[in-house]
Amino acid sequence: MSGIKRDEADRWFSKVVRLRVNWRCEHCQKQYDESSTGLHCAHIYGRANKAVRWDLDNAVSLCYACHQKFGANPLDFHAWLHIEHGPGHMELLNEKRRAIFKTTAQMRKEIAAHYRQEYRRMTETGDRTPINY
Repeated sequence: MSGIKRDEADRWFSKVVRLRVNWRCEHCQKQYDESSTGLHCAHIYGRANKAVRWDLDNAVSLCYACHQKFGANPLDFHAWLHIEHGPGHMELLNEKRRAIFKTTAQMRKEIAAHYRQEYRRMTETGDRTPINY
């Protein structure tokens, strides 16, 4: 388990990532409901990398089993991501992660507010295409 503390920005970002795919695992396709703890927001580049921590291109929705499998087999995760999202997506994400990004408490509040608003909009309209912060 990571020692990086989760805050409101992380919680709302995670909800948006999971709602984006209607609460299902993107790998095995198992369906979950919103109250389940078995579906995770899995970061491609870890949460310590703030440049992409709250970037929707850097997260996928995985069930606990798939998240564990890919965590133990990063080459399989990398191969699956290339198939699922394409090499162009991965190259762009790799470029984004190299940026220096420092956050403040106020900025994290703004990120949380943005994803909270996106979650509500997506829930109310049925539109599953969130807008990145």
